[in-house]
Amino acid sequence: MPVPTSHQAAGGQSASCFQKLRMGFMMGCMIGGATGVLLGGFGAFRGGLRGKEMIVQMGKVAAQSGGSFGIFMAVAQGLRC
Repeated sequence: MPVPTSHQAAGGQSASCFQKLRMGFMMGCMIGGATGVLLGGFGAFRGGLRGKEMIVQMGKVAAQSGGSFGIFMAVAQGLRC
């Protein structure tokens, strides 16, 4: 479904394609990171990790998930530009 051309960003100007790509990447990072924290925490807890090791494992999974999903969202947004 195409984005309506009448939609305007803050300041009364239409957002550029780069701004749309960046926003898609940031949204993907946030969604992927939140999912990574949940899944990484569950996996680390189930694997017997506690304390610092659990936090490190959650961070790794959150960064991987956020980066991956961010790239996918940026590509999808790029297809819509």
